[in-house]
Amino acid sequence: MRFAGKRVLVTGAASGVGKETAALFAAEGAEVYALDVTEAENVVVCDLTDSLRVRSLIEAARPFDVVLNVAGIVRLDHFAELTQETWLRHLDVNLTAPFVVIQAALPGLLERKGNIVNVASVAGLRGQAYSAAYCASKAGVVMLTKSLALELASSGVRVNCVCPGGINTPLLGGVAKTMPRDLDEALMARLYNPLPPGFAEAGEIAEAIAYLASDAAKSVTGSALSIDGGTLS
Repeated sequence: MRFAGKRVLVTGAASGVGKETAALFAAEGAEVYALDVTEAENVVVCDLTDSLRVRSLIEAARPFDVVLNVAGIVRLDHFAELTQETWLRHLDVNLTAPFVVIQAALPGLLERKGNIVNVASVAGLRGQAYSAAYCASKAGVVMLTKSLALELASSGVRVNCVCPGGINTPLLGGVAKTMPRDLDEALMARLYNPLPPGFAEAGEIAEAIAYLASDAAKSVTGSALSIDGGTLS
């Protein structure tokens, strides 16, 4: 019961890593406030790119002890065919939404000396073919995490991120449908984790998030924890 009595905000809570994370924190005693663009049980429906609604919901629901930015999108494109609309959509969901969520929740986090865990990606730590928009947005999440960790350290608020490699979630199936024509199979092979079976399970990522959010990590801030089966080794 690591989170007994804690109030926790989770975005992207309707499926995949977000769903597993919300369930894990609730099972360990947290009062979970869940947001997702998709309707689901115990989830408040909210398009995270609607900044005014996001701020309104969070300001009405705060304070929170823990903020978990899990929601994200990804699609694959040849860079020459990447539209500005797709580029901006990645930035809006993957980077701007966490910025808005954190800023709206910050007064309560400061009051409670809470912490933040963002979901970035190994794609934010190294290049990945056909993923320029995704890589740029997730690299932004990593540096947002590190910048805030320094700025908020003296206030007692910790900020970390996890950087998964391939994960077996519904999002993976959606990515497969966007694979561009004439792709380089050798470059695509880099998306698989070297450690069998090649993809992590969503629950593994949720456990890593829980560790960073728990008192066991009370001296950890500014960390980008890779969960990639050896991808970056």
